[in-house]
Amino acid sequence: MTHLKFKANKKRRPTCFYKTLIFFTLFFSCQALSNPLAGFTKIGEAKLRVIFWDIYHSKLYSSNGIYDANEFPQALEISYLRAINSKDLVKHTKEEWQKLGIPSNQIDKWIPQLKDIFPNINKSDTLLLTVNDEKSSEFFLNQKSIGVITDQQFGESFLRIWLDEHASYPKVRDKLLGKSNN
Repeated sequence: MTHLKFKANKKRRPTCFYKTLIFFTLFFSCQALSNPLAGFTKIGEAKLRVIFWDIYHSKLYSSNGIYDANEFPQALEISYLRAINSKDLVKHTKEEWQKLGIPSNQIDKWIPQLKDIFPNINKSDTLLLTVNDEKSSEFFLNQKSIGVITDQQFGESFLRIWLDEHASYPKVRDKLLGKSNN
């Protein structure tokens, strides 16, 4: 009788091994899929400090770690160092677009979408924008998708707030583009 039990246990081992293998394969596949920055390489990073307040820490990514304004995908990650409400985020975005000369009809089209997407930000929250090859934009809050904007001009225009040569914070721009370490 013990001989039969031994054979039965031997038969279960390969099954158990394959179940374990499948579990770990699925687990790590899901982990990779759940990371919106998978496949991106960091170009640069910067902290925005206004007077003596730290506002956020930002990182810019591309598929190859080199910035080219016309090459996508690209991603911008902003880790907030203070709480900011969604109305202020939308208001500041609109003001920055106006400074950059984005046409008002475009701004008026995007602002309602941003109002629907942008949450109130808590200190330590991370907001991420990814712009894919087709220039569709997706926002993530703490690695969870919170909204998509498919307008192909949106992602480029949003990134211009940080990356345009006329951006409000040129030192942040230079660090994001990997041009400055100071």
